[in-house]
Amino acid sequence: MASSLVLPSPSSASTSYSTPLFSSSRSFFTHKSFVPKRTRLRTSVNCEISEPVNGKPRVPIINDGTLPKFLQASRMQSSVSRNNNRLKIFTGTANPSLSQEIAWYMGFELGKVKIKRFADGEIYVQLQESVRGCDVYLVQSTCPPANENLMELLVMIDACRRASAKTITAVIPYFGYARADRKTQGRESIGAKLVANLITEAGADRVLACDLHSGQSMGYFDIPVDHVYCQPVVLDYLASKKISSDDLVVVSPDVGGVARARAFAKKLSDAPLAIVDKRRHGHNVAEVMNLIGDVKGKVAVMVDDMIDTAGTIAKGAALLHQEGAREVYACCTHAVFSPPAIERLSSGLFQEVIVTNTIPAIEKNCFPQLTVLSVANLLGETIWRVHDDCSVSSIFQ
Repeated sequence: MASSLVLPSPSSASTSYSTPLFSSSRSFFTHKSFVPKRTRLRTSVNCEISEPVNGKPRVPIINDGTLPKFLQASRMQSSVSRNNNRLKIFTGTANPSLSQEIAWYMGFELGKVKIKRFADGEIYVQLQESVRGCDVYLVQSTCPPANENLMELLVMIDACRRASAKTITAVIPYFGYARADRKTQGRESIGAKLVANLITEAGADRVLACDLHSGQSMGYFDIPVDHVYCQPVVLDYLASKKISSDDLVVVSPDVGGVARARAFAKKLSDAPLAIVDKRRHGHNVAEVMNLIGDVKGKVAVMVDDMIDTAGTIAKGAALLHQEGAREVYACCTHAVFSPPAIERLSSGLFQEVIVTNTIPAIEKNCFPQLTVLSVANLLGETIWRVHDDCSVSSIFQ
């Protein structure tokens, strides 16, 4: 017997995660050059930040009366004049809540799709509405279970191609296998290239991905790739903390993340940079050696693209405390949180762990120090710009 999955309508679902507090002057979303004419604002409102309850994460929340400026109903009203019937958004089962937020931001409802799994585990996908001649956007993270979600994405792409969609864009908030981007030893596979080939051959015309583990992964695709940097979302949230720039130091948890941390530090009033030197003895096993830079008496902000088992970032935080750091914040885009990540992150080493919802947060992975920010507005604006043939890179300048 087959088990069916019916995706909820965005209008009837409650939103659990939303956009951060964009009240600071450095918010890139409120800059005039960023906001297109169709999004000119009529009123001004702010988000609220919820307090931790029973160990649940603190998340910026929204409701009908509290919306960030760029998420107001004017976006939905102006969308009526667009050629909306040619743009369709569908979601897989990996992260439907994020997909609903994206559709709501854009003034759409998610496309109707039937996804089910047969008794032997095979995946069945049927589009419940016509996509002939449409620009289709498929939102699906390849988060755990990675192989299940990846296969589901491939079957969805194939269904759209066979339904005569004009273009198919795979919106992949978290791109699995991104760490398998090179050979570090003999006789290893390069999984990132293989997955890129699978997505291309399935029929995708474009890929939109968030914070790839390494930039060269874009070159593995033979189709256009739009790389979305989630850094501005975290920066705006940190700006609301009102931490003095004199007390701030940005820390890279390893040498490979120096470029990412340096770019982050420049946006935080050109804060000083520190680097944790580590030696890795095996997969998911790291050993911290020493610290390059001064963190004594300062608030350290550790920046990485993802947290998996949290071995690297936890050992780095312990070293920062030993070197005299006053507080340690952990910031990352992808919260993979493989065991024993939760135990390490909730052990008291971190003042706050700030992540985004590119991977859905499940209840067992919640702890008091966790804050989840939404990238729905960022992805929604990127989709608009791709659809309108506008610049995407100007969002991050």
